[in-house]
Amino acid sequence: MKSPLLSLPGAVPAEGVDEGVAAHYGDLFREQRALADGTGFVDLSHRGVVTVSGDDRLSWLHLLLTQHVSELPAGEATEALILSAHGHIEHALYLVDDGTTVWAHVEPGTQDALIAYLESMKFFYRVEVADRTADIAVVHLPAGSIAEVPDGVVVRETAYGRDLFLPRAELESFAASHGPAAGLLAYEALRVEQHRPRLGFETDHRTIPHELGWIGTAVHLQKGCYRGQETVARVQNLGKPPRRLVFLHLDGSEVHLPVAGTEIRVADEGPEGRKVGFVTTSVRHHELGPVALALVKRNVPVDARLLAGDTAAAQEVVVEP
Repeated sequence: MKSPLLSLPGAVPAEGVDEGVAAHYGDLFREQRALADGTGFVDLSHRGVVTVSGDDRLSWLHLLLTQHVSELPAGEATEALILSAHGHIEHALYLVDDGTTVWAHVEPGTQDALIAYLESMKFFYRVEVADRTADIAVVHLPAGSIAEVPDGVVVRETAYGRDLFLPRAELESFAASHGPAAGLLAYEALRVEQHRPRLGFETDHRTIPHELGWIGTAVHLQKGCYRGQETVARVQNLGKPPRRLVFLHLDGSEVHLPVAGTEIRVADEGPEGRKVGFVTTSVRHHELGPVALALVKRNVPVDARLLAGDTAAAQEVVVEP
């Protein structure tokens, strides 16, 4: 779904899974600084929007999600995962309940599979699941923003900013009164700085929540009875995850960033040494320079110098080994 804000001056379209919104509007670092200062907004209208309404919505979702939501107060934001039977991450949901309906935004293109799963689990519960992507757009206001929210718009407020569930027909008028617009690359740079994982970027087919630091923020350890809970409990109580998320400071003299999937090796073993991980997201940050998130084997020493492809990298611990 192509955003009408791609018609704004300087807009350069994003590619891949983020196709449909702007990667930037001509000045990546200016856009980053604006967001860091709490001004402007980010068009996230390519993300999927799913709602769950009905009297049983919270108690029903509580049985399916990794998060404790049975008593979720109206207006309180949370995030949750849906796992496979083996504990691997399948969906990530960013939630808020408005008192009558749970609103969630999800990764672009994942809403159909999510809705199919939710529909298969309805049974006798009094719930209605709906895909609202066609008529509702997600817009992000950065932390510190004092911008006014239009009346009637559902807001999901977190430490990182506010996610607005805005009628898609109001996108252009919102942009006119809440600019300047910042592109997705600026939003992603701040996400990487904040060490926040993203489904499909920091995850693969075998990722478990412990590897990414999602325990506590998206996984509640004092609840059970959801698919994959046995794996979560076993790793938490008896073992360690096989991999861990790290933050990388990359050699700033390199012209090109190592792309997602670039193999990581221990620098002392040379470029032909054993593979110990891979880059998940790399960005150019307005203050930190080139940085990245990566998954590495748990037993990689925290002080080991790394190579991301041919690029030297110093690691910063995100998930403890």
